[in-house]
Amino acid sequence: MFIYRDVEKVAKSAYRTSLVVPSGYLVMKLLRLSSRLTKKMIDAMGLNGSDFCLDTPVNSDLAFGVVLTVVLMSFYLDSRRRGLEISAVCYEDLVARPLNMCRVILEFCHLPVSLAELAVKAFDIDSQRSSVLAKSVVGCFKEPEMTPQIKTKLNELLKKHGLPLIGEPGIIEGTLTCS
Repeated sequence: MFIYRDVEKVAKSAYRTSLVVPSGYLVMKLLRLSSRLTKKMIDAMGLNGSDFCLDTPVNSDLAFGVVLTVVLMSFYLDSRRRGLEISAVCYEDLVARPLNMCRVILEFCHLPVSLAELAVKAFDIDSQRSSVLAKSVVGCFKEPEMTPQIKTKLNELLKKHGLPLIGEPGIIEGTLTCS
């Protein structure tokens, strides 16, 4: 099962997270410097970095989260194309309709749907509460602004991979829904 989230929300969350994870902060800053560095980092992950780079680096701390989203969503979609039986869940659907979506997920996983109410209770707990990634820590940081110019540049990368664009609703192939 692949869980994905609105691209802009991922970008902002990745930025806040990078502020408490030194290696993440370094990667975020390096992505701003050079598309060649971006390519090398993605190549090191075993992927073709050329596929995930823009011609010019985006001068925004939001680029890291968008590149991360593109890499992960592309990997998911490629896995489906190669025949892997995998489905996705949109995080925003899960938060908007937790009980119904938990039922759908449990049914998909061939687990008792009766566990859905218990699963929903987990939403009340910050799974990172005892770490530097706790909402109470990363939620305090101000997010970078998504200017129209940055949005346009980041949407180029998303469009290149056929992914939902920033500012537009988007459901990717294979997404489970309760409607």
